[in-house]
Amino acid sequence: MLRDDLNGFRRYSRREPGKQPAAQRVRHWHEYARALPEIEVERQADRCMDCATPGCHRYCPVHNLIPEWNALVFNEHWRRAYSQLDSTNNFPEFTGRLCPAPCEDACTLALGDRPVTIKAVELAVAEHAWHNGWVTPRRPPRRRRETVTIIGSGPAGLACAQQLARAGYRITVLEKADRAGGLLRYGIPDFRLDKTVLDRRLAQLRAEGVAFVTGVHAGVDNRAYRWLAAADAVVLACGAQQPRDLPVPGRTLAGIDFALPYLTAQNRINAGAGIREGYADRVRGADVVVIGGGDTGQDCLGTALRQGAASVTQIQYHEQPPYHADILRHWPQPAPVMRRADTEEEGARRLWGWDTVAFEGRDGRVRRVVLQRLRWRRTAQGGWEKQALDEAPRYLPAQQVLLAMGYAHPVHAGLIDSLSLALDTRGNVQADAPHFRTSAEGFFACGDTRRGQSLVVWAIREGRQCARAVDEYLSGHSELPYV
Repeated sequence: MLRDDLNGFRRYSRREPGKQPAAQRVRHWHEYARALPEIEVERQADRCMDCATPGCHRYCPVHNLIPEWNALVFNEHWRRAYSQLDSTNNFPEFTGRLCPAPCEDACTLALGDRPVTIKAVELAVAEHAWHNGWVTPRRPPRRRRETVTIIGSGPAGLACAQQLARAGYRITVLEKADRAGGLLRYGIPDFRLDKTVLDRRLAQLRAEGVAFVTGVHAGVDNRAYRWLAAADAVVLACGAQQPRDLPVPGRTLAGIDFALPYLTAQNRINAGAGIREGYADRVRGADVVVIGGGDTGQDCLGTALRQGAASVTQIQYHEQPPYHADILRHWPQPAPVMRRADTEEEGARRLWGWDTVAFEGRDGRVRRVVLQRLRWRRTAQGGWEKQALDEAPRYLPAQQVLLAMGYAHPVHAGLIDSLSLALDTRGNVQADAPHFRTSAEGFFACGDTRRGQSLVVWAIREGRQCARAVDEYLSGHSELPYV
């Protein structure tokens, strides 16, 4: 019988995990967020109100059973809490670090107080499970004869692989990089996701029968044909890595680079790849400008600061949000409020409401960024469009510019073009849920390849759903969960 405390949210205020001081954490590449003590995690879980219709459950893409495992943590039933969490989320140690937590925005407590620290509790449960040896391989009672090849080892591919392996299929995951993990490996800095966290999960998948083949680029490397031809089904989980460009005067100057190669280079150095990349040398002592306001831009800011940049500035063409907003107008969606970023504490600055209109250089290299003040106005069709203000341009010194404006769609050259796959209006592979089938027989698509650039938690959901669709395709039915 579980204890029930209906007044926990009155007794305890929200407390978030602490962080290493900025002056210390910029000197290394390790994770800097600190875990809450166990007793504090139990108190934070006690703040959950056990709502009759929990918005957190609805707005979590994998539909985590949040009130259930909060109650179990409060009652000190940590192992049962992990079993609940594991039933809906293959990789809670990833989402507990990387997810922006739409569940917390939808928390009922947010209407009159600060929401439950769902993300911190989730991470605490996951790490508790790893520490106590509860995360073990789950092998199927029997192996099926059918084989499935999955292209891409990011969160969507890994979730799909694990679900299908547990259903008994013979799984091979092809990864173009030298190590498995996709963007989790080389796209996300170590200070946000230590790669030992990824490696221990990959070891579990290998023990469950998933085979990883690295250094093989499907659609480019002819060696991939061996695994494609032998497969009874193929899943495309290769992400959306076609970056959005900025075609303005001066774009071809040296020193203007896309974010992903820049982040990958530093991650490869941290992984001991035995190579020297030019970015770190160029950034040290330089003025760095990052264009784009999302998570990738923040990752670039943190990386440049750790590489010793003289100054780091992020350009955001949206207007700065207010510090306070009417929650009732937006709930359960996130309210547009200004939140201080970790990188600002570390020394970066953010400029809001500026459009990048040109780059200027000397001797073929970028030397400054030209900005134009703008505002946003509603169109007659109800959309938004940016409008330049009649003001003098602003000039920022820059010896390194990083374009972090997101990704338009999957890279078409190679596999997608060779299969002549149908695309949607945004350039993603067309494969409608719940079947996830592409226009090519036996080929499926999930994650960012299908839905476009999105969150890690959405990729996990897509991988799980796609696994069920593949199971139904190969066997006629499936007992795998839909979400």
